[in-house]
Amino acid sequence: MIELNVKSPEDSSIEGHVYKIFPNDLNSHDTVFGGVIMSIADRLALVVAERHSGNSCVTVSVDDMHFLDAAKGGDTLLFCACINRAWGSSMEIGLHVEAENSFNRDTRHILSAYFTFVALDSDNKACKVAALLPQTEEQKIRFEEAGIRRQSRLEKANKLKGLRNP
Repeated sequence: MIELNVKSPEDSSIEGHVYKIFPNDLNSHDTVFGGVIMSIADRLALVVAERHSGNSCVTVSVDDMHFLDAAKGGDTLLFCACINRAWGSSMEIGLHVEAENSFNRDTRHILSAYFTFVALDSDNKACKVAALLPQTEEQKIRFEEAGIRRQSRLEKANKLKGLRNP
């Protein structure tokens, strides 16, 4: 068996990815379409998962995506994405998005979400990923929280499966 490397969250994280909002990003309320933000978030989370795993990855689930405030025309979106934990072939990537007024630099937190990805080998089969070794206290907390979210996902999946296959 080949021993996989252990990586830290910094090895794959994205800090401060910038996306400027333009009129084509807005809905009829002059706020940003949620789908625009979701699409960018999914792509950035994918980059983190692929950096960590060294393989192609696919999105398996999105948990706790909460829109906390609206982004508006003229705002600049600032994205941060970081791996929180890895298990076997799956990984949880956390996303944090802020909207910034580019003129006065005021920011507000507008979205948090957790994406689960699975790494795939050249045959499109799930493959092992490197273990994650959190370094900072904040990373250690996110690592533990990711385990709680995963347990909740698995319990929910089993309950739903039981309803379909009594």
